[in-house]
Amino acid sequence: MVDEQLLKEVLDLALASGGDFADIFVEHKRATGVGLEGGKIERVHSGIDMGAGIRVINGDSTAYAYTNDLSREGLLEAARIVSHASRGEKKDYHLDLRRVRPLVDFSIAERPDAVKPERKVEAVQAADRAARAVDVEKIKQVMVGYGDVVQKVIIANSAGEYVEDERIRTRLMVQVVAAEGPTIQTGYEAVGGLTGFELLERYHPESVAEIAARRAVEMLRAKEAPSGKMPVVMAGEAGGTMVHEACGHGLEADLVQKKLSVYAGKKGQKVAADIVTVIDDASMAGHYGSYRFDDEGVPARKVTLIEKGELTDYMYDRLTASREGKASNGHGRRESYQHKPIPRMGNTYIAPGRMDPEKIIRETKNGLLVKKMGGGQVNTTTGDFVFDVAEGYLIQDGEVGPMVRGATLTGNGPEVLRIVEMIGKDLGFTIGTCGKDGQGVPVSDAQPTMAIKELIVGGTSHSRPSGRIRRL
Repeated sequence: MVDEQLLKEVLDLALASGGDFADIFVEHKRATGVGLEGGKIERVHSGIDMGAGIRVINGDSTAYAYTNDLSREGLLEAARIVSHASRGEKKDYHLDLRRVRPLVDFSIAERPDAVKPERKVEAVQAADRAARAVDVEKIKQVMVGYGDVVQKVIIANSAGEYVEDERIRTRLMVQVVAAEGPTIQTGYEAVGGLTGFELLERYHPESVAEIAARRAVEMLRAKEAPSGKMPVVMAGEAGGTMVHEACGHGLEADLVQKKLSVYAGKKGQKVAADIVTVIDDASMAGHYGSYRFDDEGVPARKVTLIEKGELTDYMYDRLTASREGKASNGHGRRESYQHKPIPRMGNTYIAPGRMDPEKIIRETKNGLLVKKMGGGQVNTTTGDFVFDVAEGYLIQDGEVGPMVRGATLTGNGPEVLRIVEMIGKDLGFTIGTCGKDGQGVPVSDAQPTMAIKELIVGGTSHSRPSGRIRRL
């Protein structure tokens, strides 16, 4: 997209008026999407976005400019703009770009940009048919979305580092609305990863659709959720929404340094139970939040944030790391060339333990089993959160009881991590687009089945509903 000589000229001009560090992020992104609603294909779209972002860091300040003009004149003009933000003597350095190698590599079996649009449309239509077949009377609406992205990037900086990378992500989501009389419920399921079209061989569209549809239909028969304090078992398949929101964001270094995190100043201290270890690992193969390099050209690696209950690290980009005199640990991410990088999560999860998930349920005599999380809110400064439960069941006498609806979970992230009593040996991932500072990036999060001593469960019933015992 841009030759190395021009990259050197751009970086040299960006630092013409001084500055400690400069980099350029060049992007070519092709995105394809297929959307279905009401049994009809509503849209099939494909587009290309390309451009470059140029940044100069001078002390604690950052100047950033971007352009979709990748000509020599366009890039030099953007570099000239950011150079005006710095005042000082130009540093004397010789820029010799050298290629940085990743610590991991990933393979793609079937590139989505080589797949005909007809196959993508067929996959979406198959999901629609499968969802409706679950219950032709109760299912009223099905929405299916398929998307893939092929992103090529070039990153170069004044430290002489040069990176070329390609990221290919594919995803499929299904949302189903079911109704019976005045009762309306929804079911949702999504899969995706740093992978090609082979995603749909691992997760067949029909299977994904059936999960979403059955969830919606079964919720119609669910009892009203009880309310009050009670033990909660989070199933591994519930995904890591809680660890992502109530813990992960608080471990991003920019929030820590701004004192907007409950974990600020607590490195080396106990912040969770001894059995809790929290990791962010963007180097894991195939996951939605994976990458070889972050968006600053730093190789992805496994970072242990909390180890056996002790806070050991934060997630850094180059700027936040430099403030503490250390190197970035590979968490500088951005939505596109139009955004400057900030500390972000990749694949965040609580490490699995050794217990059988079934035993955890048996040892929890009464409480709530959460098998799917919904949306929620968290205050990173305090760690307080509120989450919806998309699929939940009562635990009665150590067995899975009736399904309940309308439940919410309220608590405090650090406090919850301190009262985790049992951790299973399973690990279930979910995918999403994480929003922060107006940017969205693909992430995965996960947790094993785990028992939490007590959470505030919000519901509409004040007594435990009775019902037939269900086994997993």
